[in-house]
Amino acid sequence: MAEKALTAVVQEACVQGVSTRSVDDLVQAMGMTGISKSQVSRLCAEIDDKVKAFLVRRIEGDWPYLWIDATYVKVRQNGRIVSVAVIIAVGVNSDGRREVLGMDIGPSEAETFWTAFLRKVARRGLRGVKLVVSDAHEGIKATVAKVLNASWQRCRVHFMRNALAHAGKSGRRVVSAFIATAFAQDDAEAARTQWRKVADQLRPKLPKLAGFLDEAETDVLAYMTFPPQHRTKLHSTDEMDKRFFMIAPR
Repeated sequence: MAEKALTAVVQEACVQGVSTRSVDDLVQAMGMTGISKSQVSRLCAEIDDKVKAFLVRRIEGDWPYLWIDATYVKVRQNGRIVSVAVIIAVGVNSDGRREVLGMDIGPSEAETFWTAFLRKVARRGLRGVKLVVSDAHEGIKATVAKVLNASWQRCRVHFMRNALAHAGKSGRRVVSAFIATAFAQDDAEAARTQWRKVADQLRPKLPKLAGFLDEAETDVLAYMTFPPQHRTKLHSTDEMDKRFFMIAPR
């Protein structure tokens, strides 16, 4: 039992980014004699094996909804600290179960990286994807269509931030309220009609913003063609952002 407790404490400490010296202090605080660097490395290697097995497991069933996002973290490579992109894909299957389906690390968020990542997940059995939700990462829309043959939803939260940057500080609340009227519609056709009305209302004084709305209409309103009971979860990557908030500080 003591060995299991030691393993659990050390592995959790490693996941949280605790240094080897601090792990030793923690073990001694538990009333044990301490732990060597080699023991810590061995126990952490067990985590690596479990993670690798999880990331190459076979994906079974249909996964109609997929959220993908990326963040940048600092890592040590060849004695240098560099910034790398971490990609995570989370899916919901036809039974409503949510699961992390893939994760990868690369030098950037270039289209080639997205393509390789999604193809790797597809080879493991990912199928039945109808909608992919993400921010407007470079090349991601084309990659989603090419690899998964699915629709793409641009994250509404990130879109609004970009849109309001065109509105000026004094006009942001009004513009936000205007755009929100499109999201409040009951179906896709009504949402598109209202979206265009808003763009036309803004065009005389805010032509750049109106043009931005014109370009984004299809991608921001893609979720409106899906069942109403699903829409509140389909229009943004908020849940993904929470996961990355947990990853980034480590």
